[in-house]
Amino acid sequence: MAMNRIPFQAGLSLPSFLEQYGTEEQCEAALESVRWHQSFCCPACGEVGHYVLKGKTHKTFQCKGCRLQTSLIAGTLFHSTHLALPRWFLAIYLVRQAKTGLSALALKRQLGVSYPTAGLIQQKLMQAISERDTFYTLHGNVQVDDAYLGGERVGGKAGRGSENKIPFVAAVSLNTEGHPMYLKMAPVSGFTRKAIGEWAVQNLSPDCVVISDGLSCFTHVLDAGCQHQAIIAGGCKPKELPEFRWINTLLGNLKTSLSGSYHALLNTVHAI
Repeated sequence: MAMNRIPFQAGLSLPSFLEQYGTEEQCEAALESVRWHQSFCCPACGEVGHYVLKGKTHKTFQCKGCRLQTSLIAGTLFHSTHLALPRWFLAIYLVRQAKTGLSALALKRQLGVSYPTAGLIQQKLMQAISERDTFYTLHGNVQVDDAYLGGERVGGKAGRGSENKIPFVAAVSLNTEGHPMYLKMAPVSGFTRKAIGEWAVQNLSPDCVVISDGLSCFTHVLDAGCQHQAIIAGGCKPKELPEFRWINTLLGNLKTSLSGSYHALLNTVHAI
């Protein structure tokens, strides 16, 4: 059997991360670069001329035009925090690297903070990730699949129509080399033509090519100006087809992440 190369992709090791973001100054420089790219720009008047005030907990800029003072962390994920930026950056790294998920208790132990602080950090990170999804739509070749998130109850009907599970659409867009770029997972009222049409309008860019397993409701991505390509599995399961490699990897990672953090969540993900 051929080796699965996906888990062996190069990433940022912990020593490399600490070399780049191990100090307050390094984290401030990285945050400033992301916020203003070239140089500080006053959020009130747009003036670029500024002073850097000393004696503040975090780097603070004062506009030369309107005299407005703006903290580096104001209006960001770190707004009003008393926690050092390296701790925040480390939390982002740990959450990002944890394929099996990372509970607030595990984050508490890793960061050396209290449980309420770890819970708040985790909540803010999850909220930021959720809000970021609203800033873009999927484009190019998009693999989609219907799946279900389950709860603690066992028994009942499995798969489509289960009273124990919530239906959601999983989708991943690929670049011209066939590598995944962006993903979206969204709950829907059901796998109906109306629900999928509304989902497509909100989450897909016009002219993208949607690749599905032929479930009839996915033809309504045409309502959003998209193209649709159905690949019928025939005697094979969709997970055995190379055309659905990345969407199946996405769903597998989701199941691993949830089961790693929420041990009581049974029959977590069911992909048809």
